Amino acid sequence: MNARRWRVVVIAAVPVLALVLLLASGIGNDPRDVPSELVARRAPSFSLPSLTGDETISSADLRGQAVVLNFWASWCVPCREEHGALDAAWDRYRERGVVVLGVNVEDARPDALEYVEEFGGSWPLATDPGSLTSIAFGRFGVPETFVIAPDGTIVAKMVGAVTYEWLVDEIEGALRSEATS
Repeated sequence: MNARRWRVVVIAAVPVLALVLLLASGIGNDPRDVPSELVARRAPSFSLPSLTGDETISSADLRGQAVVLNFWASWCVPCREEHGALDAAWDRYRERGVVVLGVNVEDARPDALEYVEEFGGSWPLATDPGSLTSIAFGRFGVPETFVIAPDGTIVAKMVGAVTYEWLVDEIEGALRSEATS
């Protein structure tokens, strides 16, 4: 081949190779599948004021129970989308000792209270002043949900809106892990 043909081959191959590398780098991956260093480790301890301000909710109080820890904000559209799934999971599992704990972050308290009034939900709600607890959990944004087994080990994390099916699978897994302990 002469030099001109080689140049044409290289010029044609470079964009194709760049596209292949881009696709191989994970552009097609689920953006909610963000690995967490905390999965399979003990959940960070926390003590948070309730959203209504009348009590404190701490990890010590929840010890021995499976916990669905959901970080949310009133301005978050996916938080609104997942609300029904959290409500249904709370209704299904609270009699089995599972706690759904909603932690409001980066939000004005009146806005958060208005959200709760609009959407309902009777599970415990807390606020995270200074975002210290959410930072300890490595939160990237909202919503993010962690499922914690009764022994305090994080068994799952979801970035983005959870589904009822995901919650059921992960809660059942957390409860099974208690049975095998």
